[in-house]
Amino acid sequence: MSRQKLVVIGNGMAPGRALEELFERAPDAYDVTIFNAEPRVNYNRIMLSPVLSGEKQFEEIVIHGDGWYVDHGVTLYKGHKVTEIDREAKTVTSEHGEVAPYDKLIIATGSVPFIIPVPGHKLAGVLTYRDLDDVDAMLLAAKSKGKAVVIGGGLLGLEAAAGLKAQGMDVTVLHLMPTLMERQLDESAGYLLEKAIRARGIEVITRANTKEILGDDKVTGVLLEDGTKLPADIVVMAVGIRPNGELGKQAGLDCARGILVNAQLQTSDPDIYSVGECVEFESNTYGLVAPLYDMASVCGRHLAGETDCAFIHPQTSTKLKVTGVDLFSAGDFAEGDAREDIVFRDASRGVYKRLVLEDNRLIGAVMYGDTADGAYFFNLIKSGEAIDADARDTLIFGQAYAGGAPLDPMAAVAALPDDAEICGCNGVSKGKICGAIANQNLTDLDGVRAHTKASSSCGTCTGLVEQLLALQLGDAFDASAPKGMCSCTDLGHGDVRRLIKAKELKTIPAVMQELQWKTSCGCAKCRPALNYYLLCDWPTEYVDDQQSRFINERVHANIQKDGTYSVVPRMWGGMTSAKELRAIADVVDKFSIPSVKCTGGQRIDMLGVKKEDLPAVWADLNAAGMVSGHAYGKALRTVKTCVGSDWCRFGTQDSTGLGMRLERHLWGSWTPAKVKLAVSGCPRNCAEATCKDIGVICVDSGYEVHFAGAAGLDIKGTEILTKVATEDEAMEVITALLQLYREEGYYLERIYKWANRVGLDHAHKKVVEDLDNRRALLARFDVSQRDAQNDPWAARATDGAEAHEFRVLEPAS
Repeated sequence: MSRQKLVVIGNGMAPGRALEELFERAPDAYDVTIFNAEPRVNYNRIMLSPVLSGEKQFEEIVIHGDGWYVDHGVTLYKGHKVTEIDREAKTVTSEHGEVAPYDKLIIATGSVPFIIPVPGHKLAGVLTYRDLDDVDAMLLAAKSKGKAVVIGGGLLGLEAAAGLKAQGMDVTVLHLMPTLMERQLDESAGYLLEKAIRARGIEVITRANTKEILGDDKVTGVLLEDGTKLPADIVVMAVGIRPNGELGKQAGLDCARGILVNAQLQTSDPDIYSVGECVEFESNTYGLVAPLYDMASVCGRHLAGETDCAFIHPQTSTKLKVTGVDLFSAGDFAEGDAREDIVFRDASRGVYKRLVLEDNRLIGAVMYGDTADGAYFFNLIKSGEAIDADARDTLIFGQAYAGGAPLDPMAAVAALPDDAEICGCNGVSKGKICGAIANQNLTDLDGVRAHTKASSSCGTCTGLVEQLLALQLGDAFDASAPKGMCSCTDLGHGDVRRLIKAKELKTIPAVMQELQWKTSCGCAKCRPALNYYLLCDWPTEYVDDQQSRFINERVHANIQKDGTYSVVPRMWGGMTSAKELRAIADVVDKFSIPSVKCTGGQRIDMLGVKKEDLPAVWADLNAAGMVSGHAYGKALRTVKTCVGSDWCRFGTQDSTGLGMRLERHLWGSWTPAKVKLAVSGCPRNCAEATCKDIGVICVDSGYEVHFAGAAGLDIKGTEILTKVATEDEAMEVITALLQLYREEGYYLERIYKWANRVGLDHAHKKVVEDLDNRRALLARFDVSQRDAQNDPWAARATDGAEAHEFRVLEPAS
């Protein structure tokens, strides 16, 4: 059968999900063309708030990358706004003149923000909050660290306010109603929310009616009806949205507030479907993700030939995407004579829960501070299950106490129906997660995230997803594996690294306070990691905390099993001299060092040095021009070389010279884990470059740059990153690669593990393809090296501030 032509206008979350459903059921039914008004791929709009606050990057919220479109044979026109639908000819035309024929058409043009038509609403500096372009505009404005006024205290307004505050702006929220988020919260929950928002340093003014936005050419302030004037550098309008059905109206489709559709998401023209925020169904319009995904699923299935699917107006729930603020609401919680409230308050913990029952059924739920049972209550609202007298007594305490006695958490999760929503951000049900675990042989949280997207956005459903893993896998699921970087925090290394930058945290106490560490001063796992992250991210501001380093790094020597130390001076590229060898021999004799060993990294190791002798040993080696080899540190260890073209008849390039140049350039830089390099002068690879963290193979035409090898507990050959023609370019590529690893690696994560986590293509894109990014990496590395290439031996060889580390305690007289 020949394929039909499917054209999609819009590339948001709803049409993306519709295509997923279609490709899953009928992958060969259509040739698909997408016109996207935005100049980019499909992304998760509800995660724009973490992008604004700096907690996530755009790449982390992409739903379908460019490869997805290629894999499914989809033609994607980026930055092509459709201006005309010709229903008679069955074609669509973009603003750039691109014409595409269709057999079936999906209109998914979304919504447009509502702009209050007050004087000044068109001034420069008046922004909206709907897409990535809006976020980019706010981030640009926030660089001034000035004043922002957000008009609207609903979901979007509060998320925008929190993001701008995180970017360093002075933020005021104006809200017309007496309490924030009055459509989703009752007065009590609204009060707690306002208290939490104020605690973040955001001013809140309720009952605030905007009269005018002040300024001549650009915003300077906001005037309220009561005469209050608020200075402002930007004003963000976040007062609501309306369906963008203009294209449907122009095409002659039946429209009201939005484009009218039936239960199969077909418009008044049966060959034209519509999904998303532009839709109106049974007098309802939609702005939350769950119903959009529901309609997308029906649309995709109907296009695939399933005739028995139908969209039903759903119940919806609400969560706020502001880190540290937990709230949940669902259903109807308005006052009513025939309604009964069940309320729980814990003022000391800031917890408030309210359930609304009518005719012995749960019809509404509002929770603040403790939202763990949100999915359970939401399912009760959707199912309409009767609540008997026994269940009513313990209902407010959640599923764990349903029926009175505490319930095994696994039994509670097992009792959830397959259609129970687990991940609201991505519209993922229990059944989909369990099916993916079984069918894809998933064994961990990362696997579930990769295959279903559950828990990959805001993360609030992570606990439920892990319970489903435990339920499906039993003892095979390792629930004891640490979820955070240590027991002091639930945050992983990636979250901590991101938040240090986003929140501009520049001391260990600041990190622990702002990221809510569970302990007063951390532990031996997190403190060294935090010390490295801060040193890497703020090299000109952060002061290295020596007490957050392990003993080897504190004394700049490797401790041995008998309590003595080994000392390894640096030998650039494995080269040495008679002067250096005499100095080593003199030190060995002078301090009676029992063992001298040639290392695999082409250096000399002196083993058995007493701790109190270390400063004197260093002083003598320094006098011969030798510096620390960092054999003890999470840093550049060695650059192993062969003799190359200087001496070897097979050598193609000066491998020794390049190795020495690399080592002199890179030494002193701290890294997530130890780093070893090698340069081989020809493909015979005498320096063993193809099992190092970074390696170079010299060839007649230039240099092959390799990375991500291993030759320890794990054995792994390197991957080729790129091939370059000159030594200078090899230096640039290797330096940029090392800096990328420094900025993205987790503490104690070797390069090959980092590369496996982020993907080889990621490194190639950031270092090889994106030349501007390469230059930026080089610039940041140069900044970090300004204070890094100070020999720690020289600094401690004299009686300095840390001399007490090396003194023997004298017995009390």
